[in-house]
Amino acid sequence: MTTTEITGAEEVAWDLSDLYDGADDPRIEEHIAEAESAAAAFRERYYGKIVQLTAAELADAIAERERIEEILTRVGYFAHLAFATDMADAARGALVARVTEKGAQLDTQLLFFGLEIADLEDEAVDTLLAGPELERWRHWIRSLRKFRPYLLSEAEEKILTEKNVSGASAWDRLFDELTGAIKVQLDGAEISFEEAMAKLHSGDRDLRRSAAEAVTESLAPGLRTRGFVFNTILVDKSIDDRLRGYPTWISARNLRNDTTDEAVQALIDATVSRYDVPQRYYTLKAKLIGIDRLSFYDRFAPIGEDPSTVPWDEARDLVTNAYADFSQEAGDVVERFFEERWIDAAVRDHKRTGAFCATNVPGVHPYVLMSYTGDRRSVLTLAHELGHGLHGYLSQPLGLFNASGPLTTAETASVFGEALTFKRLLALEDDPRRRLNLLAGRIEDSIATVFRQVAMNRFEDAVHTSRREDGELSLERLEELWLESQTNLFGDSVDTEGYGTWWSYIPHFIGTPGYVYAYAYGFLFALSIFRTYELEGETLVEPYLGLLRAGGSKSPEELAEMVGLDLTDPAIWSAGIDALASELDEAEALAKEIGIG
Repeated sequence: MTTTEITGAEEVAWDLSDLYDGADDPRIEEHIAEAESAAAAFRERYYGKIVQLTAAELADAIAERERIEEILTRVGYFAHLAFATDMADAARGALVARVTEKGAQLDTQLLFFGLEIADLEDEAVDTLLAGPELERWRHWIRSLRKFRPYLLSEAEEKILTEKNVSGASAWDRLFDELTGAIKVQLDGAEISFEEAMAKLHSGDRDLRRSAAEAVTESLAPGLRTRGFVFNTILVDKSIDDRLRGYPTWISARNLRNDTTDEAVQALIDATVSRYDVPQRYYTLKAKLIGIDRLSFYDRFAPIGEDPSTVPWDEARDLVTNAYADFSQEAGDVVERFFEERWIDAAVRDHKRTGAFCATNVPGVHPYVLMSYTGDRRSVLTLAHELGHGLHGYLSQPLGLFNASGPLTTAETASVFGEALTFKRLLALEDDPRRRLNLLAGRIEDSIATVFRQVAMNRFEDAVHTSRREDGELSLERLEELWLESQTNLFGDSVDTEGYGTWWSYIPHFIGTPGYVYAYAYGFLFALSIFRTYELEGETLVEPYLGLLRAGGSKSPEELAEMVGLDLTDPAIWSAGIDALASELDEAEALAKEIGIG
């Protein structure tokens, strides 16, 4: 592989020894055996008896169930993290498969616990929760019981759990391996997919066009296979939803996100109704970069000169200081990710594409994975994932069940961290043209996080609906539905010719159907918090950190109340979008001031 830019991140690799010393660490087998033994003992002790437990006894049972989960989850995190850095390593893949299979086996033994809690009568649960014994688990129990209407019998749940290993989970892994192996031929060199996508931020339009064409070409060889994987995931989910009786394809995701179909639809409707914002921006941008109309590969072009590469050490200082300016505690936590090698940032072959933060690793700190290419987007991606890291670090004392929040609030800390870092980037820049470039980048990121994610949700809605009504979708039909969702977003402001197969590298469609709207939810929620911070200053610091420390132990509505917001009011989404529109107003004014466009 040829790396086009030297960033200083080439040797930045995480140290997984805080989990295990390696794949041959004997503790892995010891922990698997311990989990198996504990699960068998748990089933022997509690099966069929949950209805008889006192509040104190139920609290003890939940704590033991969590401990068993934490044992195997730790092994699972190690296996998946090691695999993410080299998906061509057969031994790493084998470990993922073994742990996944063991996890399914244990889940089948322990399924009864959640089912029996869900089956308790409402009056009995109210009595149990009235005292202090179950205070720690109150939200966890209520969240679990939301699924009561959609749970099957224990025997049926066991079958679905075990078959998932060779079903959706296996297809998800295959998709990751396929996309991780994609190579892009550009200017006579073979580069990674991530590096090719970074070229779309270049100031050279010919390079952007060439990179986009090369990406499209690289997506072609495995397109039919990825399309088959997608169709398989679609039908698998339709079967699961039908058996459980979910009213819509996204209802299960909404319940997991601790929200309702109606609340999510309100977010989507509010966003779709303001597609004029991205269309207005892209029309402005065409003028700013001197062309009549943007092509899809022009959307991330810099307004001014091509920004120089930001070295890794400079990005580290910038992001750490942004967090420290907000809160020294937050800055100290973020610094530990660098000092103690909790980040894997090198660009390398067979590494998982994209970026993620593995939060709430039992007994250990979070880990961040990304491929740092040195552009402004990479700096903000680093800030984004470290926001997740801060969130996971602060909430970890709650334990596995309470620390993990729904996707709708999981993006809050990451988006807030991005906003802090962008504010610092802007403050460090005096040149008005470069300020406009930065502001344009911020608007583009906002569009990508809110409007693009909702447009992708509309694509998912279309494909899930069509798959259920019309059967297997051809590649042509998938392209048609993708371009329809994107054209609705862009209107006449962007030419989408050549963009038809770009749905096929997006992992969220495969691994977490329905996930994408959570970005918009979290972004607009975080933007509301950030705007409150700008108005109130330091008085919001401790409430915000308190929100992060609460993890998933409270509902999104309760978390919002901690920082003075009301998530039950649909106007919060419109207010967030209005804030984005005001940034566009500022960009238009700045463009006029410096005589561009």
